[in-house]
Amino acid sequence: MVWIEDLKNHKDEEVEIRGWLFNKRSSGKIHFLIVRDGTGFVQCVVSKGDVSEDVFSLCEELDYEDAVIVRGKVVEDKRAIGGYEIHVKDLKIHSKSLETYPIPKVRPENIPDVGKLFQYRHLWIRSRKQWAILRIRSEIEKAIVDFFEGRGFVRFDPPIFTPASVEGTTTLFEVPYFDENKVYLTQSGQLYMEAGAMALGKVYSFGPTFRAEKSKTRRHLTEFWMIEPEVAWADLDDIMALAEDLIVYIVERVLERRRFELETLDRDISKLENIKKPFPRITYDEAAKILEEEKRKGREIDFVYGKDFGGDEETIISERFDRPVMITRYPKEIKPFYMKVDPEDPSKVLCVDVLAPEGYGEIIGGSQREDDYETLLKRIQEEGLPVEVYKWYLDLRKFGSVPHSGFGLGLERTVAWITGIKHVREAIPFARTIERFEP
Repeated sequence: MVWIEDLKNHKDEEVEIRGWLFNKRSSGKIHFLIVRDGTGFVQCVVSKGDVSEDVFSLCEELDYEDAVIVRGKVVEDKRAIGGYEIHVKDLKIHSKSLETYPIPKVRPENIPDVGKLFQYRHLWIRSRKQWAILRIRSEIEKAIVDFFEGRGFVRFDPPIFTPASVEGTTTLFEVPYFDENKVYLTQSGQLYMEAGAMALGKVYSFGPTFRAEKSKTRRHLTEFWMIEPEVAWADLDDIMALAEDLIVYIVERVLERRRFELETLDRDISKLENIKKPFPRITYDEAAKILEEEKRKGREIDFVYGKDFGGDEETIISERFDRPVMITRYPKEIKPFYMKVDPEDPSKVLCVDVLAPEGYGEIIGGSQREDDYETLLKRIQEEGLPVEVYKWYLDLRKFGSVPHSGFGLGLERTVAWITGIKHVREAIPFARTIERFEP
């Protein structure tokens, strides 16, 4: 058996592939079958003179997603999917579809919209577009691991159950625990990553996080994956350089290894090829001035200085740049308690948000962490948070505290941007949103 992605290594050879019928058309004495096997798609040409009458008739009976075993010769054809096709010698049906496939290959005008297709997500991921998105996602995941492992980072796995908030108490999923206790699904592993950095120097985590945010925008999921590095002895500039290097590495990796999938999605590859260092760096105040300028031009903008940027504001800001833009030094009041206050402007904190171009919004949020015990204790108290719950976190400032910094990269938003898809719900195999937790 040969996988479709390896057909290029078997030119002019007779091979066997195993997969599913994706599509078909007939023209007199020839059947054109598109077969997929998970690694790719290939056109299988069944000519009446090359196969038995039984096999030719069998092809007429094939239904979408029938499991098939195909044997034939690999022939190079630049016009074909992937550059190769199979001239069939024999075909067997391993199993027939028991019902009509619920997702038409050619959608009539009355086909349910994309939102309704999610009830068939377990089948929809078989389509070419979803196949391409998920293969790119996998490549991005591998690239991230290779990036950090190649730089000597240690993978450090924080808990999913946590006793307290990291990013705000209003977006926590509460879970019953033993003996009438309660815990929360993690919003971020960051606090634990700081402990890891103090033990191992430079660490990263890669896992699911949860936000009970009642948002229906195209940028939000309730369950999503985060990559969170944390580095001891690193300041804001250090962590910004790390974030920049990571993004460039990911994009270059996808361009190198998943160009076919990008082309399948009709992605404008030239925009990705432009993602090079250095990224533009602006302050919160400079970003606010951009919004004011656009407002004076007549654009409807509800932004008020001192508030965080919403999705629309992020899009407007990013329009000024052809690559990710780094926005630093946000007002202290709108950022979490653990961020270090800017010594040059106590009203600001040493933080950075990285906005992807093309209107995809924030893909990275990070900061230098507050390393002074008394200052951090005061910030916790000012936020009205229970000091006892954060006692272990404060301990990190009691015993050999040092400057340290980190960030979180949202995997699905990064996948959405690189693939050029509109909604992050297609950037994860099975999306969980405010409206959906099935299948």
